[in-house]
Amino acid sequence: MQTERPLRLVIAEDAVLLREGMVQLLQRFGHEVLAAVGDGDALLAAVREHRPELVVADVRMPPNFTDEGLRAVRTLQMEQPGLAVLVLSQYVEQTFAEELMDQGGQRAGMGYLLKERVGDVGEFMDAVARVARGITVVDPDVVSQLLARRRGPLERLTPREREVLALMAEGHSNTAIARRLVVTEAAVAKHIAGILLKLDLPADNPEVNRRVVAVLTYLRGEDA
Repeated sequence: MQTERPLRLVIAEDAVLLREGMVQLLQRFGHEVLAAVGDGDALLAAVREHRPELVVADVRMPPNFTDEGLRAVRTLQMEQPGLAVLVLSQYVEQTFAEELMDQGGQRAGMGYLLKERVGDVGEFMDAVARVARGITVVDPDVVSQLLARRRGPLERLTPREREVLALMAEGHSNTAIARRLVVTEAAVAKHIAGILLKLDLPADNPEVNRRVVAVLTYLRGEDA
């Protein structure tokens, strides 16, 4: 598997084995890891020094293991609006995912994955590549919880439309959705048009990232 081009990255993860494993994996695929650090303060310093294209960061890091990584990412997104960020978490932390989408979803690539996805090399590297391209990528387990929280208009959707909506929210393109569901791209486009119509979301915005953010915003129960 090859990504489109080598990336310049900074990694922030306090678990040494996971951090070093990600470094080796990313380097194996031709990417340049500019720094690999273990806490939020070091993440801020490394990104400010090296100006990477993408950051891979844990949500919870020393000293308190609460939201140090998330707070560092928020600061960096304000300082560098074009910075792509892929955040990792041990558990599904829905609020953190929503806050990240609010902070960066419309300005640069944004991803939120469970750490267990790193063990699937293809899935992890695909997420890295898509986030670097400016796409919003959300872990399927988080998407499932967002869908479960939201009723009302979602009940208007057919089972197939709900499948398409979940894949949209995960950041997949129409082509990828068609491949996953073994249907034509024209069929996917028709399903998406129906979804946006039923959810009262605009159907005329061609930007994939904005489309995903609009769907996630609606699922959170806010005005799209």
